Amino acid sequence: MDVNFRIFRFDPQVDKEPGYRNYTVSAEPWDRILDCLNKIRWEQDGTLGYRMSCAHGVCGSDGMRINGKCALACQKLVKDYPGGEIVVEPLPHFKVLKDLIVDVDGFLSTIKVLHPHLVDPESPPEQERLQSPDDRRKIDDVIRCILCACCTASCPVLAENPKYIGPAALVWAYRFIHDSRDGRYTERLKQINDHDGVWPCVNYFECTRVCPKGIPVTKSINQLKREIQKAFPERSE
Repeated sequence: MDVNFRIFRFDPQVDKEPGYRNYTVSAEPWDRILDCLNKIRWEQDGTLGYRMSCAHGVCGSDGMRINGKCALACQKLVKDYPGGEIVVEPLPHFKVLKDLIVDVDGFLSTIKVLHPHLVDPESPPEQERLQSPDDRRKIDDVIRCILCACCTASCPVLAENPKYIGPAALVWAYRFIHDSRDGRYTERLKQINDHDGVWPCVNYFECTRVCPKGIPVTKSINQLKREIQKAFPERSE
């Protein structure tokens, strides 16, 4: 069947203003949106810019907004959008580098500030650092994050407060705060106990709805708030 696509286009080196361009693609209902974008680029318009890598929902590189909802183009199928056209746009809240490609350097830098690795002041053991199955289960959900930025791009709070650390960064904070092998529990809680840290979240749940890995993002953020309130009852924002 023929599927109509309306795709955001903007090349800052050429265009003065962004716009949209229409394409028609012959596709099957089970074709992925990424497959259709590839057809457009390979068969109709080689100037179309977007990111892709593994094409199997693992790398998180092809995050974009499809019919108003942030998602991975490699996970969404044509049949998920019955009737009418499919509108494809770049992730909101990010600077557009070209078409559907956005600048994620600031997004990744925010997570890097949180020291997304195990830190233990004690001397390392002779072998690996052991962790019980129960302790591992505490972080089973959040370790699925692939840094696709869909949750952060979907967050309404960022439209009001661009300095907000964002849900993806808080998921990574949760991951190490609850990791029994990490030795910076208090320091990590202090780092997110800020008016631009964990507290701007007001439970819109958009981050949870769009997460392609099914991470309970909002629930995790609320649990971080409770951890802070227990650790610093007089210093919580």
